[in-house]
Amino acid sequence: MSPSPRASTFCLSRRSGLFLSLLALGSLALSPASIAAAPAASAPASAVSSKPAGEKVLRYAFKVAETGFDPAKVQDLYSRIITANIFEGLYSYDYLARPYKLKPQTAAALPEHSADFKTWTVRVQPGIYFADDPAFKGKKRELTAADYVYSFKRFADPQTNSPTWDGLEELHLLGLNEYRAEVEKSKKPFNYDQPIEGLRALDRYTLQFKLAEARPRLPQTLADGSLLGAVAREVIEAYGDKSMEHPVGTGPFMLGDWRRSSLIELRRNPGYRERYYEAEPNADDAEGQAMLAQFKGRRLPMIDRVEVAIIEENQPRWLSFLNAQFDVLYTLPEDFTAQAIPGGKLAPNLAKKGMQKHTIVASDVLFTVFNMEDPVVGGFAPAQIALRRAISLATNAEREMRIARRGQAISAQSIMLPHTSGYNPEFKSENGDYDPQRARALLDLYGFVDRDGDGWRERPDGSPLVLESLTTPESFQRQVDEIWSKSLAQIGLQVKFKSAKWPENLKSLRAGKFQIWSLGSSASTPDGQDALGFFYSPRIGGQNYARFNLPAMDRLYEQTNGLPDGPERDAVFLAAKRLGVAYAPYRARGHRIITDLAQPWVSGYRRPAFALDWWQYVDIDNSKRP
Repeated sequence: MSPSPRASTFCLSRRSGLFLSLLALGSLALSPASIAAAPAASAPASAVSSKPAGEKVLRYAFKVAETGFDPAKVQDLYSRIITANIFEGLYSYDYLARPYKLKPQTAAALPEHSADFKTWTVRVQPGIYFADDPAFKGKKRELTAADYVYSFKRFADPQTNSPTWDGLEELHLLGLNEYRAEVEKSKKPFNYDQPIEGLRALDRYTLQFKLAEARPRLPQTLADGSLLGAVAREVIEAYGDKSMEHPVGTGPFMLGDWRRSSLIELRRNPGYRERYYEAEPNADDAEGQAMLAQFKGRRLPMIDRVEVAIIEENQPRWLSFLNAQFDVLYTLPEDFTAQAIPGGKLAPNLAKKGMQKHTIVASDVLFTVFNMEDPVVGGFAPAQIALRRAISLATNAEREMRIARRGQAISAQSIMLPHTSGYNPEFKSENGDYDPQRARALLDLYGFVDRDGDGWRERPDGSPLVLESLTTPESFQRQVDEIWSKSLAQIGLQVKFKSAKWPENLKSLRAGKFQIWSLGSSASTPDGQDALGFFYSPRIGGQNYARFNLPAMDRLYEQTNGLPDGPERDAVFLAAKRLGVAYAPYRARGHRIITDLAQPWVSGYRRPAFALDWWQYVDIDNSKRP
């Protein structure tokens, strides 16, 4: 799940853990959309550039600003979409296959592994080159196995301060965790030439991973180029602490003009190797089969340039798409559901223009997180657990999904994400209940009562009880916040909101300087292991946003990590879900139903379930542009 903003939805992409991404609630559908009508608006002039004659340019918008483009340093979904198109992992996912299917990306074939899943061997394709860059001093730079060794080591370097190191740490590559601990203790610089037994280039093109514990799903980890794409040592050393501004990979695109928090331009990599459109849709997948027939054998990428504007508010982003300033509306804002897809069908006026609708149940989760180290809502004392469970029971998630999200979400019963292992649509728990009467009874039982008659409950010791939640300033988020605060007011709990931009809230989250926040997370892999990372104590400061520390949950997490997929692993997932609901460090609220819209001159678009590198698979017909 790859780590993006807030109380309504915050997608941390795919990775506060290695495969989860944080999402902004408002931007990801975790944030409430504005209902009120507003005057027509369009994208800022600086956000949309003119295209040279004949160029095929894909234009769309993010609702949250990027943070940078160094794979070892990014965490948010939006930055990872960029890095996924610049860098390449050893493996990727078939663009049309449903369910997912792994395929080699820079690897020559699927990996070989020992019977115990502890030793894995991968062969890198010869003849793959990094994009040209001054760091290479005018020479062509071939990708080798040593580049992946170097790239993985960067996550372990304390100087990198990678927010996703915890995910790689859990692979237990022999010697890597120990060497990192040695460097942290000695305060010496990380020696990238230090041999690591579990991470070796056996020759120029052969990579070997040796693990202390079984990791049956290692190839899924290796299929995330947004994080584990290869970087060149010369580039990192040339740009130093400016590495977030100078991404150089082997992928189909390279960074062009970049106006921070305004416009990100990617250009076709002129030195990209010959790759052609190949895919394996199911035989009964009519759409997929039609796309394969149309594009099979076309050289990738099929477009020349991508322009991504940053437009935080829903209305100007929607109107810019209607005005044909954007080619794809990546995630229809919930507040425009009635105008765009009344009754779930494309509106007649949009269909008449030839626009296309693509709808999926996303592999994401919207949730509220409680800081377990906070003296009010945290801790394992019965009264504190009761307070969290009462807040959970009083959270009217159904109303949020119906009103703020316009029905574009389904109820969540746990933190597990759809389309991943561990998720069961038949699972039912207290997490999905809205029961203010039970919430009041819990609060009364544990001494959270209104002693002064002002309508608000006090803590058991008589001190004031005012909850504080982080939030963001968008209109959609305000709507989500209002629904939640009214729900809590019905049981006598007062909540105040501390508003800041999403990146600032993320810093507070990672530092543990918050009480409550509502956000979202999305998956970048079909394995549900990363979702359990929300509860794993070694991930405190990373994906364990709640800073939850329970040995029993840690044991369950470690069990699922080493077990092959099957009934035994499913049973451990079930036990972990039940434990998570009982202690309530999170209140899962919903899973989004995402609709993307595309203009009639866009062809080949289909949102992948996990992969982020879809730009190379779409085509633009300039003759159809207005």
